[in-house]
Amino acid sequence: MIDKLEMFMILAREGHFGRAAEAYGVTQPTLSSAIRALEESLGVQLVWRGARYQGLTPEGQRVLEHARRIVGEARAMQDEMREARHGVAGHLRIGVIPTALPRIARLTAPFLARNRSARVTLLSRSSAEIREGIATQELDAGITYLDGAGLGRMEEVALWLETYRLVERAPDDAALPWAEAAARPLCLLTPDMQNRRLIDGHLAAAGAQAAPRVESNSTIALLSHVATGEWSAILAEALCEGFALPPGCRARPLIAPEAAHRVGLVVEHRATYTPSLRALIAEAHRIAD
Repeated sequence: MIDKLEMFMILAREGHFGRAAEAYGVTQPTLSSAIRALEESLGVQLVWRGARYQGLTPEGQRVLEHARRIVGEARAMQDEMREARHGVAGHLRIGVIPTALPRIARLTAPFLARNRSARVTLLSRSSAEIREGIATQELDAGITYLDGAGLGRMEEVALWLETYRLVERAPDDAALPWAEAAARPLCLLTPDMQNRRLIDGHLAAAGAQAAPRVESNSTIALLSHVATGEWSAILAEALCEGFALPPGCRARPLIAPEAAHRVGLVVEHRATYTPSLRALIAEAHRIAD
């Protein structure tokens, strides 16, 4: 039953029988047979079928919610039995907002040091993608913004405060008001990124509005413009730590207003966690303390 529920979850995620079969590592007829067997076992139709996949029935939507919980608990049980034999040895998939990537080793390095058989896959994801990935069990955990992020039924552990810097050619790293920074020739992250939306909010709070001529979802692209000496960029402090700034450039603190946002670990709230996820949460609490 568990394998059929897993195939059903992947079909709901992929929205296509062929892609779902490839993702699970079986042939399309095998996956189709498993879905039909699951429907016969439950006595309901789960999938609207035509010439191609047409979505889940209302009953399918309800079964999907149960499937995620059942499969999650089954994985937790399997990991717990494995831990009893070999210690924490699970594989965790962690989505990380781009601005947190330079600091993620603060969590994963001590976690892996304590749990020598564990391993992690770190994936750069937006805050919305992290929420969706955890809900669909494509991700086990996320590092994201905790303030006003619509996280719902999530357990949260705050890890650090994200603050902001103006990166530009400058003789020193003296603090600068947000309103003054807005007057610079700015290159900024794209508006679809949560970090950019936060920056726009802080500029608005200072009575200013940015009009960047360059936008990118790549910090490297922004810094390449700053390196010319013609541009300035507003970046999270962690990014300034994680990249070598162009020669002659400084990361200047932004003030008026003083702006900071909590960033931390999020996992789906459950009664039981896998041993590896439980160990990651414990490590996050150690860092937070």
